Amino acid sequence: MTAPLRVVLVGAGGMGKAWLATILADPAVELAGVVDLDLDAASAALVAAGVPDVATGRDAVEVAQRTGAQAIVNVTVPQAHHPVTTAALFAGFPVLGEKPVASTVAQGLSLAAASEVSGVPFLVSQSRRYNVHVEEFRAQAAVLGDLGSLSTEFFKAPHFGGFREEMAQPLLVDMAIHQFDLARYLLRAEPVSVYCESWNPSWSWYSGDASAAAVFEMSNGSRYTFTGSWCAPGQETSWNGAWRLSGANGTASWNGDDVPVLDAPGSPAAFTDPGKEIAGSLAAFTAFLQDGTPFSGEVHDNVLSLAMVEAAVESAASGTRVLVDDVLQRAYEQALADEQRADVAAALKGWTSVREALTR
Repeated sequence: MTAPLRVVLVGAGGMGKAWLATILADPAVELAGVVDLDLDAASAALVAAGVPDVATGRDAVEVAQRTGAQAIVNVTVPQAHHPVTTAALFAGFPVLGEKPVASTVAQGLSLAAASEVSGVPFLVSQSRRYNVHVEEFRAQAAVLGDLGSLSTEFFKAPHFGGFREEMAQPLLVDMAIHQFDLARYLLRAEPVSVYCESWNPSWSWYSGDASAAAVFEMSNGSRYTFTGSWCAPGQETSWNGAWRLSGANGTASWNGDDVPVLDAPGSPAAFTDPGKEIAGSLAAFTAFLQDGTPFSGEVHDNVLSLAMVEAAVESAASGTRVLVDDVLQRAYEQALADEQRADVAAALKGWTSVREALTR
């Protein structure tokens, strides 16, 4: 029997507590320590979880080395993803990070290069991929033949309070990456361009634009359409959104919660249950490290989901169609300008094409 994977959890806030409970519930994982700049918060989280004697500290690498951990789960705020993950990779610790990969595409590219240079894996938890209905919907997509259009409707009315209600683009930046990432996964295609409009309804309790509509051209010739709002009371959709996929042979739809519906001849191929959300993501990370089972969210692949967000935000600001390759190129130039490590900069300079580096 394989020994449990010893991990250090970085971040003891709201998501950190959710990950803490998930780690403690997984017999294939052992919690070695909890890291937070606020040691009282780390200790309080452990007491509330019933494991007060677990090690704490303010530095992920120091705690991981002190406790003999084998990997790090990074659940810090996006602005801390780049420094925390970079330090972990170059200390030899594989990292499972919360989405987004980083606060900017440029930092995501730096992390992809850091993983290359260090030879240590960095995997991003796009937790909404971990849903048995997503796997069934993806299997149905393969029955539809050539795919023409995929759409998501996302309408919720959460009163978060705090930072989300002060963001310039709360829906696009904080939420839509889940749907954008699923679109790539379901279509088995990559984004080419986007035209997006965003706005804030008169009754919105958000400071920034809580509503948006975007149309992405995808690499297989299909179009992905996202329409959503975070200030839409009444008849709310699932947190996963409501989906419709149209192909040459028929249509498949999914309400985001229940079994997807296929209206086309033929039967989908067999699929497996990947587990649910962050529990599924953690299990996949563990299996990847222990026996090499493929993980859907390696850093290079995941950067393109964040690029869809940045491209949509840019399009909404400019009122024009934006090419994703232009976003990637500007991010690449910024990554080179900002990079502090010569070895990572050299790896970035060795890329002949950003898109090729991300999709090879």
